Amino acid sequence: MSPSNNKSKSMARKKGAFDAQAFLDSAGVARKVRQFKRAEMIFSQGAAAESVMYIQEGGVKITAVSASGKEAIIAILGPGEFFGEGCMAGQSVRMGNATAVTPSTVLVIDKNEMQHVLHEQHDLSDLFINFVLTRNIRVEEDLVDQLFNSTEKRLARTLLLLARYGKQDQPQRVLPKVSQETLAGMIGTTRTRVNLFMNKFRKMGFIKYNGVIEINTSLLSVVLHD
Repeated sequence: MSPSNNKSKSMARKKGAFDAQAFLDSAGVARKVRQFKRAEMIFSQGAAAESVMYIQEGGVKITAVSASGKEAIIAILGPGEFFGEGCMAGQSVRMGNATAVTPSTVLVIDKNEMQHVLHEQHDLSDLFINFVLTRNIRVEEDLVDQLFNSTEKRLARTLLLLARYGKQDQPQRVLPKVSQETLAGMIGTTRTRVNLFMNKFRKMGFIKYNGVIEINTSLLSVVLHD
């Protein structure tokens, strides 16, 4: 087996996950690691789209702002997820804003270098394709959720997604700090409605909520209930 194949295999040792440190250590890869403080802007809407980013630690909020100034929250992403990948499909400028929601470590890969390593590193290529397909499915599910589900069910689903429910790794019971305003923006409702259902979920034992949110997997019953 060639050295490049050995290097590629080292990227996916546990449960098929991308070994970011192995990628960082691989020779000849143009990359950099950046640290962001909570609430710090990573890139802004309209900026040149020249790199793909991978979250090593922390969390990132993706938003878009309309011409009238209205902001929509597109996604909250965590460790092991890419963002800014639109540049790989011909986007010349960023279509939204990316902001760190917690202190975050982000691997930044130039788009030309990303194209190169996707051809050379098959494990990375497999991971990236899986990510893009999973993101597409998530977008479709979000649309169906907005069209057909109640505010209560949308909130429950969003909390479970933030807790990484159903991921190969174990769900995290305690969520990264996220405000009710952010949750309201994610599900298309008001903070008052979010507060109402958060209190309901707490009384029913689905969550613990005291500054941070702790999720009980029994919250899934809200999503499954017709």
